[in-house]
Amino acid sequence: MRFAAPDNQRVILAERPVGPLADHHFMIEDVATTPPHDGDVVCRTWWLSIDAAARTWMQGRTYRERLEVGDVIPGAAVAEVVVSRADHVPAGTIVRCDSGWQRYATLPGSAVRPVDDAVPITRHLSVLDVTGHTAYFGLFDVGALRPGETVVVSAAAGATGSLVGQLARIAGARIIGIVGSDDKGALLVERLGFDGFVNRHASDLRSALRTACPDGADVYFDNVGGPILATMLRAMNLRGRIVCCGAASQYDKETPDPGPAGVPGLLVTKRLRMEGFIVFDYAHRFDEANAALRRWLDDGSLVAVEDIVEGLASAPGALIGLLAGSNVGKRLVRVAD
Repeated sequence: MRFAAPDNQRVILAERPVGPLADHHFMIEDVATTPPHDGDVVCRTWWLSIDAAARTWMQGRTYRERLEVGDVIPGAAVAEVVVSRADHVPAGTIVRCDSGWQRYATLPGSAVRPVDDAVPITRHLSVLDVTGHTAYFGLFDVGALRPGETVVVSAAAGATGSLVGQLARIAGARIIGIVGSDDKGALLVERLGFDGFVNRHASDLRSALRTACPDGADVYFDNVGGPILATMLRAMNLRGRIVCCGAASQYDKETPDPGPAGVPGLLVTKRLRMEGFIVFDYAHRFDEANAALRRWLDDGSLVAVEDIVEGLASAPGALIGLLAGSNVGKRLVRVAD
């Protein structure tokens, strides 16, 4: 069958950022869609995930190769297979794939995963995907949470933080969120069942944390690093666990802050465990996480908070805003209906 290539549009890295990310670091290109070979599929992007990690990929090699100028910005998507050269993925299948920031992506059929349409499609990029898996394994495996403990999570109104807090509540813990505004804090308490919140702009953050956590914190789920991590080291209880998930406060800085002064002193005196993790280390257990997350979604104990931005051209601004904390919940871009 002859392939009629649809017009593609993609967002590429135009300039490597030094300091804060800006619009001029991106370029939108109109190109032809790559023709598929045997075993390939052509996917039309419906929904695109916006993740703070994309900023780190521009800086250097992390758990993936550095993003180079001219490369399509990476990103997970829910897409429709519009052309298939792979027998096991027929045209019309709705899939989760790593298409990057573009309207059409030609991928190996083995690289796409059909999704269950019994839940809203966007859930396959929020709760039932890397974000949900990060919260699940970070809290329960790395954080080793026990019922009755106190959990503090930073960037608590973000994609991962909002799920961490809810999972902690479901597990019988007391949960305090650190947020950038009182409005976000109110949403956590009123809609998601957090026990309280602390505004990170408080004049005395350490005092505010003592008020919110009079008995200290047993688990701190760190999404931001920087001064908040340094403050939380002093709020931890004996044998507390610090889950190092991200350092969003440092991603947009030309020169990141030095590590917190409490390391290793506080780790020793309080016998703390501080551990980083990459969620893909748990790939062999993603089905386990999805089964639990799906059960909690179905019974209403877990709420999916999704922050929708319209149009592929809005993706750069969506990432810039995400790094500045403008989102509530999982930020997604609707590329097509």
